[in-house]
Amino acid sequence: MRAQSTKKKFLSLLATTLCLTVVLAGCSGGSGSKDSAEPSASGTQNEYKEKYDPAVTITTAWGIDPELKFKNGESMENNVATKWAKDKFGIEIKSLWSVTDTNNAFATKLRLAMSSGQEMPDIVTVGDNLLAQDLIDSGMYQEVGPLFDKYASDTWKKAMEQDPNVWNSYSRDGKRMGIPVLDYAYNNDYLLWIRQDWLDKLNLKAPKTIDELEAVMEAFKNKNPDGLAPDKVTPLSIGFKTSMNTWMGDPSWIFGAYGTLPFQWNVGTDGKLEYGSINPGMKEGLAKLSDWLKKGYIPQEAALWDENKTAEPAVAGTAGIIPGPYWMSGWPLIDTVKNVPSAVWKPIEIPTGPEGKAMRHGTQFVNGVTLIKKDMAHPEAFFTYQNYLFDNYADPAPGSPYDNGLFEGYDYQLDANGKQKKPDEIDGGYVNVVRYLLVRDGARIPDAQMKALMNLADGKEPQTKLEKDVAVNYGPETPAAAKVLLEQKDISFKNMFTGPTTKTMKAKLDYLNKIENQAFNEIIYGKSPIDSFDTFVQTWKSGGGDQITQEVNEWYDGVKK
Repeated sequence: MRAQSTKKKFLSLLATTLCLTVVLAGCSGGSGSKDSAEPSASGTQNEYKEKYDPAVTITTAWGIDPELKFKNGESMENNVATKWAKDKFGIEIKSLWSVTDTNNAFATKLRLAMSSGQEMPDIVTVGDNLLAQDLIDSGMYQEVGPLFDKYASDTWKKAMEQDPNVWNSYSRDGKRMGIPVLDYAYNNDYLLWIRQDWLDKLNLKAPKTIDELEAVMEAFKNKNPDGLAPDKVTPLSIGFKTSMNTWMGDPSWIFGAYGTLPFQWNVGTDGKLEYGSINPGMKEGLAKLSDWLKKGYIPQEAALWDENKTAEPAVAGTAGIIPGPYWMSGWPLIDTVKNVPSAVWKPIEIPTGPEGKAMRHGTQFVNGVTLIKKDMAHPEAFFTYQNYLFDNYADPAPGSPYDNGLFEGYDYQLDANGKQKKPDEIDGGYVNVVRYLLVRDGARIPDAQMKALMNLADGKEPQTKLEKDVAVNYGPETPAAAKVLLEQKDISFKNMFTGPTTKTMKAKLDYLNKIENQAFNEIIYGKSPIDSFDTFVQTWKSGGGDQITQEVNEWYDGVKK
């Protein structure tokens, strides 16, 4: 993604989805009523306790983040977090197995264990949605809704209530079968980052519309204030090798200017869900991208560029604009000044289309799921563990035990003045210890991060854990960018289909995605006329798309309140 030293430092602060891992959120919020000893879903009599004596065992399996570092002779199976669980709660975390999670190794090994009759973990957290659906459908994992209602703390329940839709992917016939792993709100919603120094030298203002954006890109390319030749400038660095709807270098807002978002399900004018890539607005957006390609405003290799590739000209100082999250001033844009000392990146709003429309992809509040095995002896112990994190670590009060981090000398260290050291200054190295926990990222309350950033944007001195983390670890423009983002919060639209993969999706989706990518690339690169979009729509609909649309809306009708 970036130079290796910077990559390792910053990736240790990013979740696997490239979301900030510095966790924060609600310290008070007591536990719900847990003093009764009702039967658990597994049929045994279990009593919720703050600490178990004798100790109880929770088995699990680990997909180890390749970037995760160990120190003090520790391993995934035996480390500061497993010792903490034993000492704090009387919970023995027993690892059935672990694997470095490269090339989907964790999913592959878990599927093999499932199909070959090996012992399955009591508690398993997965981020792969298809794997999650298969595990739920296997019948090995139990309904979690009654357990959550009975044992989860008030803090955790309130966090989950911020978006009740997070349960949808993991529900079957109204039964909640997996506990969603919560993520921060707006974490991958994007805005535009622009070279403010170029605007200033050209005496231009930040563009507010697509037309104004074109004028700025033309000036960046053909009147470049740094003296770059036109063929050396990337006015707008985007790429769509992975998807038309991604997290950095994303082009989907261009279609949003014409009223749709590709590669996701949006609410149509009739109130039903429609697949954004077949909306008529796509045709105008594709024509615009084709025009920009001809004019050299976007990379000629955009169809081959993934998210990380789009960052390269931005860091090199040859790109004028790049779409991406509010935290990009910390990475990768902080490195541009190494190549161009005068470079200044500023966040700006998403420009509007000819009818004043703007849309961008919105981030879901969920980043995976935790499943509980049917025959787990003490499912209530998992809630003892996770409730504590939500109540004490997610949003710790200043001065409380987890105000700076989870384990001193691992994810934080204080200097002689009691200030947090930077991660690369920690003795023996920084360790992303939330990766040691049963639920990756520890515990997150969706709105906590933005609340902290708004405080900093308004000039408050950092006091809470997340405020301090942002101040220490992220670029100076991060709070300001978060404010710009929220000024357009109404243009963020989440994928409205969050249910399990439908029957026809399993059979036809790979084919439909293939013809979509091919059709769009051929239009953008001028190999097919713009009217070939209409042919694609008919092929998509007859090739399984209409059936998928019906299945998606049957699901949607079932979850609408």
